Amino acid sequence: MPKQLFAEYPLVFYISITTLAYLLVRFAIPSIIHAANKHSLFDSIDLHRKEHKGNISRLGGIGLFCGFTITVLLFATTVHYQEANFLIASSILLFALGIKDDIYGVSPSTKFALQIVVALILVVLGDFKLSSLYGVFNIWDVHPIAGGIFSIALIIFINNAFNLIDGVDGLAGTVGAIVSLCFGVFFALGNDVAYAFIAFSMLGAILGFLIFNYPPAKIFMGDTGSLIIGLVSAVLAIKFIEINKVGVVPGPFFSSAPAIAVAVLIVPIFDSLRIFFIRLINRKSPFRGDRNHIHHRLLRLGLNAKQILLVTISFNGSMIALTLLLSHLGNFALIFLQIGICMVFNTILTYVKGRKATKAYTIKDVFLKDTVKVS
Repeated sequence: MPKQLFAEYPLVFYISITTLAYLLVRFAIPSIIHAANKHSLFDSIDLHRKEHKGNISRLGGIGLFCGFTITVLLFATTVHYQEANFLIASSILLFALGIKDDIYGVSPSTKFALQIVVALILVVLGDFKLSSLYGVFNIWDVHPIAGGIFSIALIIFINNAFNLIDGVDGLAGTVGAIVSLCFGVFFALGNDVAYAFIAFSMLGAILGFLIFNYPPAKIFMGDTGSLIIGLVSAVLAIKFIEINKVGVVPGPFFSSAPAIAVAVLIVPIFDSLRIFFIRLINRKSPFRGDRNHIHHRLLRLGLNAKQILLVTISFNGSMIALTLLLSHLGNFALIFLQIGICMVFNTILTYVKGRKATKAYTIKDVFLKDTVKVS
């Protein structure tokens, strides 16, 4: 009976799974907070990159993972989604990694090695890989091995990108909710029920968590949560691009799918590429933490957490709307347009921050002081 109902009324199905995932996380988090308080499982307040002042648990990712995983396991057979096995197996591995990191800490080499294993499972066994660059840099179909290697690198990059933006109450969760909602709607419009199901399951789990993470946060998602959101976001992005590949039958529902995927993920992509570039040209390790992320710069401008969320949502939404509106231009033109907009946004933000510190700050100082010689 439920299968027939969901098949005839997909909107009911999407609302049901979103609600279930939401409720599972919504009622799990208070117990996690209670256990964390009882056993003093708190985030360290002496780390120089943290903004909070009190003892707050980083174990919110446990509830997020459980809500998402239970929902997927309950309904995977309803949508005949066999690849759920590989996604859940990968999520469990990252869950174990995140829990250990959130409680005891994990060395960067161990974290990177396990992320490679997870990416290999998804790409080799689950076939979550790109088969083309879709005209970006005038490159189309690629060799399966090259496509697999690129997909592994992409999964690891997006995985870590969400971890990097998790520095302000509600930021990573809000961005993750936007990503899940957008891909869920895109897949639903294209009648790709299985992947819409995954996206809405993650959306519900994130919304249940955000009730307790919205400023002022009562709990953080930790690496457990950010890694799971990053993993699912990477999988959704890859499948969205592949399903809307030019030349498939029937034709793609969305044109310029890679550019649209970049727009949906623009916040973690932009911030991570920018921070890696600055660290490398200053001869620093790209994996060494600092306070030079976009949200740190917005904090130094005097914005609070809620205002940072508003700026982030506005920027993300504008990029998605612009890319959809101009999707006829093609991936090559759109991605370079996105790069240009991000560079302008970064220049303006850096200039305003510099002028607030000293009136002698000029446009050239954006590069000379805040890019090449970052303090």
